[in-house]
Amino acid sequence: MTLQATPLRLATSAPDFEAAFKARLHWAADTDAAIEQRVADILADVQQRGDAAVLEYTRRFDGLEADSLAALALDPAELKAAFDALPDAQRNALEAAARRVRSYHEAQKKASGESWSYRDEDGTLLGQKVTPLDRVGIYVPGGKAAYPSSVLMNAIPAHVAGVGEIVMVVPTPRGEKNPLVLAAAHVAGVTRAFTIGGAQAVAALAYGTATVPAVDKITGPGNAYVAAAKRRVFGTVGIDMIAGPSEILVLADGSTPPDWVAMDLFSQAEHDELAQSILLCPDAAYIDAVQREIDRLLPAMPRREIIAASLNGRGALIHTRDMEEACAISNRIAPEPLEVSSREPQRWEPLLKHAGAIFLGAFTSESLGDYCAGPNHVLPTSGTARFSSPLGVYDFQKRSSLIEVSEAGARALGPIAAELAYGEGLQAHARAAELRLEGRP
Repeated sequence: MTLQATPLRLATSAPDFEAAFKARLHWAADTDAAIEQRVADILADVQQRGDAAVLEYTRRFDGLEADSLAALALDPAELKAAFDALPDAQRNALEAAARRVRSYHEAQKKASGESWSYRDEDGTLLGQKVTPLDRVGIYVPGGKAAYPSSVLMNAIPAHVAGVGEIVMVVPTPRGEKNPLVLAAAHVAGVTRAFTIGGAQAVAALAYGTATVPAVDKITGPGNAYVAAAKRRVFGTVGIDMIAGPSEILVLADGSTPPDWVAMDLFSQAEHDELAQSILLCPDAAYIDAVQREIDRLLPAMPRREIIAASLNGRGALIHTRDMEEACAISNRIAPEPLEVSSREPQRWEPLLKHAGAIFLGAFTSESLGDYCAGPNHVLPTSGTARFSSPLGVYDFQKRSSLIEVSEAGARALGPIAAELAYGEGLQAHARAAELRLEGRP
């Protein structure tokens, strides 16, 4: 039987559009209760037994035998050796991608990551001090596939932010280390690395063990167990986000070659069966052409079974009344990446409010952003772009308010603070402000 990928066809003019649209978008983010309980047990065990628990789970889940957790540490020399051993084409591509990612995040730091202060008319200094986190942990997936790009996107902004120590964890099932991942760690400035993964790696980073140092924040995607573990350790450490399945939304006016758009839909669908790929377009004939290209191109794709399952289960080709309506629907979806595949992308960009990243023009494929364009590919999923931002330098910094009140300022501000404090019934607050009115020392 021929494998088929037939995304759901919808039209905004249809009377049942709203119900069908909402049903197709729905994704249950609730973690399975069995996974939650298993993760809770693993976290508690690692917190109690440290290295021994991490070793036990690494043997059980990754089939990786070691006498000690220290034996699973990756020496910086091994990372450099992996980099030196890469074929020239891979080494050059990795360095070029890293340069672009670093350049973008350095510009981001200059724009939003500097300390500042000013003095008001009373001589009081007010400002903000920006400091990097001391130590962060980055989780790099290593189960079904290897992701050197995840190393670059997590470690480089941390390095640019000035983080003192970057600790990488990456599962290596049966001890199979990916040279490109190790090389990326070398290029990106990873300080320490361990070949451990899963909830046990998250626990080791959050709580610390005799071998793995406790970190201040954990970033990076993983499976359901990793996501559940990150959710549970939040508060003990910071986290970047709870990531859902991969997504792509293509907003097309019908001017882009349909095979380009079909392949862009494939590029997210091939991640996993729950990934979501959606096309919004006011040209019904063009949507038909994209479907024909899907049919033509699918058989040649190595991950065609995953693509087909994704497009059949969660994909959609939506016919809109016009591009303005397409932009409005895009804002409702708030996609992870949004491609504006149009002759006039700058015309539509002002209408687009909610997206993790906006890719403008037919030549700007989302895959370029995944690897080497420069902006971060760790993006908010499942509609959270309505209130969340891509991973960046600011995720690895914290801000402290600076306040230095002059004597004149204390006289001006003291009565205000005292009046409000008495109103709240907090006499010590009020008196602390009033004492400064006496002008001592």
